[in-house]
Amino acid sequence: MSGSIRSLTFFLFPTCCSIVTKNSGCGDRIKVEMKVYIRTMMNWGDRKMKTNRWITLLSVALLFALLMTSTSCAKKVSGEDLMKGIDSQEVQVPEGYSEEDLQAALSFSLHLFQKSLEEKNTLMSPVSILSAMGMTGNGALENTRTQMEEVFGMKMEDLNNLLYLYRKSLPDKEKLKIHVANSIWFKEGGAIDVEEEFLQTNANYYDASIYRAPFDEATLKDINLWVKEKTKEMIPEILDEIPEDAVMYLINALAFEGEWQDIYSEDQIQDGVFKNGSGEEETVEMMRNEESLYLENENTVGFMKPYAEGEYVFVALLPKDENQTIGEYVNSLTGEDLYELLSTVESTSVLTMMPKFKTEYKVELSEVFKSMGIKDAFDADLANLRALGTSPIGNLYISRVLHKTFIDVNERGTKAGAVTAVEVVAESAGPMEPKIVHLDRPFAYMIVDRQSNLPLFVGTTESVNP
Repeated sequence: MSGSIRSLTFFLFPTCCSIVTKNSGCGDRIKVEMKVYIRTMMNWGDRKMKTNRWITLLSVALLFALLMTSTSCAKKVSGEDLMKGIDSQEVQVPEGYSEEDLQAALSFSLHLFQKSLEEKNTLMSPVSILSAMGMTGNGALENTRTQMEEVFGMKMEDLNNLLYLYRKSLPDKEKLKIHVANSIWFKEGGAIDVEEEFLQTNANYYDASIYRAPFDEATLKDINLWVKEKTKEMIPEILDEIPEDAVMYLINALAFEGEWQDIYSEDQIQDGVFKNGSGEEETVEMMRNEESLYLENENTVGFMKPYAEGEYVFVALLPKDENQTIGEYVNSLTGEDLYELLSTVESTSVLTMMPKFKTEYKVELSEVFKSMGIKDAFDADLANLRALGTSPIGNLYISRVLHKTFIDVNERGTKAGAVTAVEVVAESAGPMEPKIVHLDRPFAYMIVDRQSNLPLFVGTTESVNP
């Protein structure tokens, strides 16, 4: 076989295999077929051929045809993507964050977390929840919209601006990646007439993909496939069924992958004891280090541990009173106090100890939102979502707000994912001594970016080995 054919073959093989593996649901089978093909070509060439440009062209053509054939195995969303008719338009937003809106968003995040807190490991993503509810709020009118704005602490226009700026500032670097995706799915066949302005607004501010689908078993698989992909497989699904009366889903998915700026070495990881919320001692892997960002107020001690580049930090908060439960501590916090605490970081030596831990959490938030003051949106008779659309079946209202989260904190960094789905149905039915913060008892934590202090995630660890 000629040198040119051999060179071309060995160049194309790894390239094609890489593309197939990334984009095909049957990459392994295609790899095998390509290997068989190349082995056959080489054996034949060694016996029969010298340099021949026609064989070179044939080799390229066959490899390309094989690669194209592989796409038939790829898993793709089968819903009709309507973004072809709706392009994101440039929007006029403020150049920077409004401090008033940031404080409001932090207060909302804390209030939501307090209302959802359970006597077990709890983890929520306020950014994910705000994004899904924000998209929904763009379809609300009159008292339904007013209630949502009062709970969010800002007008819908301001929330759109805030989340647009936040999304545009997300890092996508080798050691720190945050991916946020939004999508809107609505039922085909005339079950709902969606307002184009509603879709356009969410395309503009949330970069939402829009799908029309039959809402059958195939759609269930498609939605879960979308969630799995956008959360980097940290959350494999959000829905276990699509109810008969469901006509729309508004979904946010996000994935956080951050490496510590200062990775823990092996000699900094030792067995330790964590006294859980029930008073029992758990043997855990403790990570020890000297940090430099210390937090303290009347009721709290804590620290910040930066991720790569220093833009995002892990915030650990420990109640000073060892007899106070983590639930009592979290419920004693106010948005104003928390904002001030995060804004007044002391640069000093702080000796820290933190367990490796993982948490998976899921919750349905409709009752939580009702208790916070968003009532009409969940009421079949009172909801006014006519800016979203209308249905010949009956009035549109929110049935469920599904939320799932995952976090893994270890010596290298943190991986975390979240998804929120709003289900809309049609009515039928310094030189001082070092500070010491040891997280050897229940603690609260957040992942925030230091510019906005907006919590990407907020959680509590009652137990490391639940």
